Amino acid sequence: MPRDKTASHEKIVATAFAEFLKYGFKDASMRRIAAACNMSASGLYKHFPSKEDMFAALVEPVYNDLVNNFFASMEEDNQTKPLASYEDVWNNTGENEMAIRYIYEHLDAFKLLVCHSQGTRYENFIQDLATLEEQSTMHYMARLKELGIPYRMIPEKEFRLFVNSNLTALFQVVQYDFTQEEALSYAKHMDQFYVYGWKKLLSIE
Repeated sequence: MPRDKTASHEKIVATAFAEFLKYGFKDASMRRIAAACNMSASGLYKHFPSKEDMFAALVEPVYNDLVNNFFASMEEDNQTKPLASYEDVWNNTGENEMAIRYIYEHLDAFKLLVCHSQGTRYENFIQDLATLEEQSTMHYMARLKELGIPYRMIPEKEFRLFVNSNLTALFQVVQYDFTQEEALSYAKHMDQFYVYGWKKLLSIE
């Protein structure tokens, strides 16, 4: 009877999650994963050509989904939402709560990204997301200018740091092991904190 390759693959994935969560990428062992799955190291490499390919298989789907759906929808909203006054600019709060709910639906993958990705191409993923948010926000500012809604732009370096700090703060709920309930409460407070701060910085009152 042929082996169930799907079952074998699912066992490898579950074991790999446990290994990377315990040891991080650098100290994780393909041999240890193979032994836990009752297979040879060469057999494991038939499923994943390298340790980084294995790590990527665990995190890339949620990373790409976050970029392609959450950030894409935010960019679309920034380009299409009706704007007529200062207050309209700030009627899109709740994005942090949406992000938190997505993070907790895929918590193990985000634990790997936030806490255990050093040495992989994902180790700077927060900065990568910050770049996307910077671009989206700059498009938004250009639209405000087109609509005649004035604002004061802060220095570019400061702007980048504030955007980065927002994303870093968001993902710290993973680093500090917040429960989902704690994280959702924090998301609401983040909305209040950052909306007030951006309004003050940009002189939109």
